[in-house]
Amino acid sequence: MSGNRYSYPAGLASIVVVVLTFVLFAVAMFTKGWTHDLLLEAGVFLVSVKLILMSYRNSVTTREIEMKLDQILDSELKIRSELKESS
Repeated sequence: MSGNRYSYPAGLASIVVVVLTFVLFAVAMFTKGWTHDLLLEAGVFLVSVKLILMSYRNSVTTREIEMKLDQILDSELKIRSELKESS
């Protein structure tokens, strides 16, 4: 497992999406004013953030599972080598 693979916890693309969505939300706030359309823009922003948070949590869970699988594999290899030595 490479250590550099997870250098950005949320991912650079996710950060760009959040910033871009927030900028568009701010522009919509000034161009449309405090209308119903602003609520739609806020909803789009919140959905984007929620998807990114879910993606981050999924990557954390995947890393944890990979680490546990690596531990299981190491244990299995150790047991196999001990069995070969004893026979």
